[in-house]
Amino acid sequence: MDWYSSIFELIDMRSFSNLWFWIALAVFWSSASHWVIGVPFDMVLRARRVGGQAEHDLETITRVNVNRLLYIARVSGIWLLGFSCFMLSGLAVLGFWYHVEFAQALLFLVFPMSLVGAMSLATARRIEQEAATGELLRKRLARHRFFTQVIGMISIFFTALWGMYQNLTIGVLGS
Repeated sequence: MDWYSSIFELIDMRSFSNLWFWIALAVFWSSASHWVIGVPFDMVLRARRVGGQAEHDLETITRVNVNRLLYIARVSGIWLLGFSCFMLSGLAVLGFWYHVEFAQALLFLVFPMSLVGAMSLATARRIEQEAATGELLRKRLARHRFFTQVIGMISIFFTALWGMYQNLTIGVLGS
């Protein structure tokens, strides 16, 4: 028996029938909802409960991350936007025109995250414009996390629907 075929039998290389894809999807969205604009959400909760130094730490780390995001957007935002659109459209063409399942899976991961990235940039701009601190800052971060979770739930739902469709179609065609 060939070891190469044994490994590929053990690890199914089709994306939507692979357990590792679904684990990665869950970890991906869990991390995205925990790290709000680069700030761990437990800091927001601790600042709300404790205040004082925890509040100051939250404001400091948020200021650093907001400045970092806005600097990147101002310096190379157009290039990043162009590259992102190129990659997303390339994945869409490969996935849905040429029926490459791996490209479909990547698109289902990356496209919603690009929406979260745009939302992060908008939230960072808003925090900077308002010079948000204290309760307003916590409100902005909590709202951002809520909408990230909404995008994540919708993404997981449609990924699961498409994945089931792919598995049923390939299962029927493969038989």
